[in-house]
Amino acid sequence: MGEKYLIINADDFGMCRSANLATFDLFEKGGISSSTVMMPCGWATEACKWAAEHPQYPVGVHLTFTSEWGRYKWGPVSLSNNASLVDEYGFFYPENDEFEEHCDIDEVEHEIRAQVTRAVKLGLKPSHLDNHMGSLYGLNGNYEVMPKTFEVCGDLGYAFRMFRRFRPEDVPEDFPDNIPVDMAQMLIDGYARSADENHVPLIDNLLFPQWSKETMADYETYREFIYDRLSNIPEGISETFIHPSLESDELKGITALWRCRVWEHKLFADPATRQYLESKGVKYISYRDVVRIRAEQK
Repeated sequence: MGEKYLIINADDFGMCRSANLATFDLFEKGGISSSTVMMPCGWATEACKWAAEHPQYPVGVHLTFTSEWGRYKWGPVSLSNNASLVDEYGFFYPENDEFEEHCDIDEVEHEIRAQVTRAVKLGLKPSHLDNHMGSLYGLNGNYEVMPKTFEVCGDLGYAFRMFRRFRPEDVPEDFPDNIPVDMAQMLIDGYARSADENHVPLIDNLLFPQWSKETMADYETYREFIYDRLSNIPEGISETFIHPSLESDELKGITALWRCRVWEHKLFADPATRQYLESKGVKYISYRDVVRIRAEQK
């Protein structure tokens, strides 16, 4: 029987101070195995500098091309060649379909490189790259952005959060209704070939967050749902991503879904969570391990 590897990535590192404090805590307690920084956001500098001071923790760049909150906004890191990426106020578009509709592919590449360059200048040695809100997956019909992303990852030498398998049970609630699972798998197969051509290591499975009314009923219900879901991952390399944060007025001013983020921090800060998953044969790894494992499989 093959191994069941799991990456638990804290997305949105650097999005706000409350997210940073939660991520620091989870790394130190062993509750997560990876994190990625949103470079356009105000607290990214602190996140990068902390990561530089704590190189034992794998931290990557959370490539950001959308700005989804109504009162808290951000825009490109690049200072030029970004006109197609922003709205009338100079912020990123709030939704993926708007980004895909307007983006110029050369400006996308320019902004990817700008975000990585800023992170490196701030002392971060990225373990990998991934993507905020999945805007680079091209699920709204723009099939240029993902191959271009792989080209840049291959050139820079980074793994990327893209999955090879799309199981029906892993389909997120907000997945476009007009794309059947088998069609999505065909698209993913094409993306995987592009990644292989550019020597970009990938994971096997991605478990999107599931925040339904049922799982949000109370904290204990949420905990049991996560215990069951993550202990039953398939063989191979799986990843799930969380958005941990401490409860604060800052967080409450950003999102009405603040409680979800606070629960994620609480759950993964509890040592019982990792103990339970490891008792079920789940092994925590990071993208540093993904690079090694994929190299050994060649």
